[in-house]
Amino acid sequence: MNKVLVTDGRSRASLAIIRSLGERGIRVISGEAFICSSFYSKYANRLFYPDPDKYPDLFIQKISEVVKKDGIDVVIPVRDSATLLLSRHKKELSHFTRIPIADYDTLMKGRDKAQTIKIAMENDIPCPRTYFIEDSSDLKEIMNELKFPVVIKPHRSSGSRGIKYVLSSKELARAYSEVQDKYGEAMIQEFIPQGGAYGVSMLFNHGEPRAIFTHKRLREYPNSGGPSTLRESVRFPEIEEYATTLLEALNWHGVAMVEFRMDPRDGKPKLMEINPRFWGSLSLAIHAGVDFPYLLYKMAVDGDVEPVFEYKTGVKVRWLLFGDILWFLSVSNKMKMLPEFLKFWGMKYDVLSFSDPMPALGAVLEGLRSIILRERREHAFNRGW
Repeated sequence: MNKVLVTDGRSRASLAIIRSLGERGIRVISGEAFICSSFYSKYANRLFYPDPDKYPDLFIQKISEVVKKDGIDVVIPVRDSATLLLSRHKKELSHFTRIPIADYDTLMKGRDKAQTIKIAMENDIPCPRTYFIEDSSDLKEIMNELKFPVVIKPHRSSGSRGIKYVLSSKELARAYSEVQDKYGEAMIQEFIPQGGAYGVSMLFNHGEPRAIFTHKRLREYPNSGGPSTLRESVRFPEIEEYATTLLEALNWHGVAMVEFRMDPRDGKPKLMEINPRFWGSLSLAIHAGVDFPYLLYKMAVDGDVEPVFEYKTGVKVRWLLFGDILWFLSVSNKMKMLPEFLKFWGMKYDVLSFSDPMPALGAVLEGLRSIILRERREHAFNRGW
């Protein structure tokens, strides 16, 4: 029986991967630095390792020991830190296992929002008007061109962290300095009003598309732009073509999700960013018929897979624990939104599952941990504005 190591067991995407592969009889090991929700899955074997955010060298050392000792056939990283570290050490680890992700330089281009926007511009992919700031003098030069509100985005961050919405010129210098001090280089973009947010998820085999899936965000936390808490499978050929063009330009390998927002002012989709790894809403694609984890596994083991470009539309999946609960707590018109929030039927769930129920208990325990521990609390709530 083949063995697969899935890192970052705290992630909803990791749980979706574990369930996908476990249901097919593949032995799955869930790795994390602490007890997490996916450890409770009936398909998961637990592996504790040093936190890659805090102890990157020890993390790689542990992964190297495990793949050599236990004969791991495929390693699938999920969150940013593990993905980047494994990409950086991919060549040396490839003697013992398969790691189906892009090379380090390509990953960094996909993770860097400024580089992503520049590549999009070169390929005529519509995106927000963007100002690339090199020093404080650039802020003064562009001040008269800006139409407020504007958005300050770190070049490298995830989950909407570090993003600031600035309403006036008086706030700009201070807000930019705050973002830069905490997250490093940042850019300024025009604010795109919310006209609908979409994600195009894809699997590539060394620059060739092998699977595609598009979803529309129905709810997200925070409302200003963050992970989706309810989403639906759709088709959107225009943005699917843009996403394909962008990832082809990067010669992508593995999975990625390209995010767009519809601009109600001109009716055009605008590129937001690339999520250069597995994404939180992964379970929707699986429920709709595009099993990205299994396709990635087969591509890693067999070298290639048959393309999957068709799937069911109208499928809805909800992140109830705890994304949608946080969404409801954050909305101002709670009584008006209550009937929508209380609709529990006619959809699937990221964590809740009758066939694999225990991760829901793990999610509750993780939620309590996030409330008690300051570091986890900031991670959960420090999104966007």
